[in-house]
Amino acid sequence: MGKIHELDNVLANQIAAGEVIERPASIIKELVENSLDAHSHRIDIIVENSGLDSVRVIDDGDGIAKEDVAIAFHRHATSKISSQHDLFKVQTMGFRGEALPSIASVADVILTTAQAGQSEGTMIHIRGGKELVTKPAPARQGTDIKVTDLFFNTPARLKYLKSPQTELARITDIINRLALANPAVAFSFTHNGRELFRSAGNDNLQQVVAAIYGVKAGRKMLAIQGEDDDFKISGYISLPELTRASRQYITITINHRYIRNFELTKAIIQGYESKLMVGRYPLAVINIDLDPVLVDVNVHPAKREVRLSKEQQLTKLISQTIRQRISVENLIPEVDADQFIPNEDEVADLDRRLKEASPAYHAKPQSTVPAKAQAATAATSLGAQNPAQAEANDSELIAPVVIHNAADLNTPLMQRFDERYKNENNIPLFSSAPARASRTKKAQNIELDVHDKSDKAEKRFPELQYIGQLQGTFLLAQAGDGLYIVDQHAAQERINYEYYRQKIGEVSADQQNFLVPLVLNYSTVDALTITQHLDTLTAVGIDLESFGQNSFILRSHPTWFKEGQEEETAKEMIDWLIKNGKLTVQEFRLKTAIMMSCKRAIKANHHLDEREAKALLQRLPQCENPFNCPHGRPVTVHFNDQDLEKMFKRIQDSHVPYADDFDDHEF
Repeated sequence: MGKIHELDNVLANQIAAGEVIERPASIIKELVENSLDAHSHRIDIIVENSGLDSVRVIDDGDGIAKEDVAIAFHRHATSKISSQHDLFKVQTMGFRGEALPSIASVADVILTTAQAGQSEGTMIHIRGGKELVTKPAPARQGTDIKVTDLFFNTPARLKYLKSPQTELARITDIINRLALANPAVAFSFTHNGRELFRSAGNDNLQQVVAAIYGVKAGRKMLAIQGEDDDFKISGYISLPELTRASRQYITITINHRYIRNFELTKAIIQGYESKLMVGRYPLAVINIDLDPVLVDVNVHPAKREVRLSKEQQLTKLISQTIRQRISVENLIPEVDADQFIPNEDEVADLDRRLKEASPAYHAKPQSTVPAKAQAATAATSLGAQNPAQAEANDSELIAPVVIHNAADLNTPLMQRFDERYKNENNIPLFSSAPARASRTKKAQNIELDVHDKSDKAEKRFPELQYIGQLQGTFLLAQAGDGLYIVDQHAAQERINYEYYRQKIGEVSADQQNFLVPLVLNYSTVDALTITQHLDTLTAVGIDLESFGQNSFILRSHPTWFKEGQEEETAKEMIDWLIKNGKLTVQEFRLKTAIMMSCKRAIKANHHLDEREAKALLQRLPQCENPFNCPHGRPVTVHFNDQDLEKMFKRIQDSHVPYADDFDDHEF
């Protein structure tokens, strides 16, 4: 008897589900793409417990005919292609007929649908690939599909799902991508009864960008357009000043299908040329319209990756379009004085949010506040610790006014708050002399100590005698064995790194308070990542508190932060965590130390006086590893005496001393 047999449909669909349906986000992607193919104008996604309990997608599309409802759950049943010729010019999101049967084979599915003009719709209930009931049901035009008990019959897959927060972040990310790819469709996303995202569906891509990344990010986006004989590109890119620490904020769509393609992503970055800082990446949403014949979408089970014809031509077009668009922009950030003069709505909004996050913050405009409440109010406004927690939220990092010295208190914002918040003697809380004195305490400066003698110098690194500086970048020094050229930036990077590596590991309760708490807003995906790793941030001195929808408040910072760079440093550290969400506390401290050492190091073309240069050379031998910067670049290059003599032909290849060849002349 033969051993080969044909698998039954349910088992075959479960095998297919392993490739197509990986997690709740995969279900949403497939169902929403079906809604888009059905010409929907509005799509509502409702999720419970990060999709582990239920996923529901409701659209106002074409609906499914009564006689097609049951067939739609058969494997490879589709209305989108009919022949091999159609396969190579696919113009729809789906075409294989795998999504619905794959989902139904590993979950409980109830679908209700109706077409235009029908008096009633159809409902079908399928569980584990088995049809339980099909019957008429009241329904409006469109399709409503609800998926529950995901992977109930394949527990091995269920256990590989991540935490609810991680799964929710994946869902949010795919919905964001779909909304960016289809700005003419109105999306709404609700999780556990709370709406997390909504787009207007008015075909305004910039508004969708603002809804996802924040209004400030939306305003810093540049519209781009470019085309040639085969391709037409359009979308938005960010100004070089608006960047992120990873490429995940770049969204590329082909004929409004979100895809991943390293070469196209690289082309976008190359379009910025040298205008991006190393390790920073832009925000970008770019759609590429092309003839479907030029793209093969049938190379990945989830259709995330595609194969492009004339890819080199397309990458060149993308880079040129971005380069030309940025070249006409004034890239020097302009500071509008009016932005520091908040209107009544802005003042009221900040007032409300501070009250919500901190019950003690309840000073009233032009009124007398009891001494006890006034003390609590002042403590809160000056950055005191507050246990009040709120929920996490979505948006772009905002740039609140952060005050570091007394001169900053004379800003219009402080004047407006002086009018609102006064103590029992009618003295402004923000600008009174005692308050000013308490707020002008500076973070401890970390300077190069020129009197610090090396007690750890080892013979493996020479004692260098300073000669001079070359081109404001390299230090020339000598020792008994020849000439040394030292990269001043790399040298101080190494010194700083070993300092910060120790300091970041010594988090103490004695921190410097912000005079006005720093409010940070993030997208939903980033906020969920941050919420998962609050303990990691606390371990390095960044103690964030929830502050409304996807917002966080930071009241204090480690004293080793460089004065004037407190806000930037805190954001950079949080950005590192978002980029590398799986970092341990030890790894995070290491990466943060590297980042801080680079930012604080002497830059190229910076001229040092003799005292500063000697101090740098004096500190270098104290390092555990004085030979390389934290990024692996060499700190110094050595020319020994023999090398120098060879370069000046004092030693000939024939090994005959130069003096013996020329009249015994002593050189």
